[in-house]
Amino acid sequence: MNDLKNQQRRKIYDARNGQIDKDELSRLICSRFIAQPIYRQAKTIMWYNHCRSEVRTRQALSDELATGKRIVIPYCTKDEQGHNKLGLWRLESFVELIQGTWGILEPPKQRWGEPGKEVDPGELDCIMVPGVAFDRNGGRLGNGAGYYDRLLKNVRADAVLVGVCFESQLVEQVVADAHDVAMDYVMTEKTLYAGKGRQFSR
Repeated sequence: MNDLKNQQRRKIYDARNGQIDKDELSRLICSRFIAQPIYRQAKTIMWYNHCRSEVRTRQALSDELATGKRIVIPYCTKDEQGHNKLGLWRLESFVELIQGTWGILEPPKQRWGEPGKEVDPGELDCIMVPGVAFDRNGGRLGNGAGYYDRLLKNVRADAVLVGVCFESQLVEQVVADAHDVAMDYVMTEKTLYAGKGRQFSR
């Protein structure tokens, strides 16, 4: 299974790296995300800060901060057992952030867990989820570190999961394990696909 996943990752990394017009397509994807009723109705929304060749979020995220929306971003940390874990930070300004793991903007370590800034996964209403590859049924293939799978196991059953990617990252079927979490929606520059979501909680 891991070999198949790695083969699929390598193929889609190449496709994502070779994607042209990333800025323009990212703008379209983020605009579509913001325009959704699920976004408009959500009180607490998680965005991600992009890295490498992912869908670029920084400009749209910066614009949304100015609207007063309650926005949360993830950062890479460890749990008590030493497993990879995403911490959640209430973002009010990019000046709060520094370059962290893989060059991703995140809060400085000395502020992790700060009251009023740290957010519990149960507070999230709508979650923007990056990935290496997706399929049109909501299947997601991540980078393999398990950060998002662990987070998504701890969010509410009614929190809406939206995978975002370029059309070039779509595959017929993602290679998935039993623990992999499927998206409610997958959003590209072309359209919004309805995924199967977390069937165990439906």
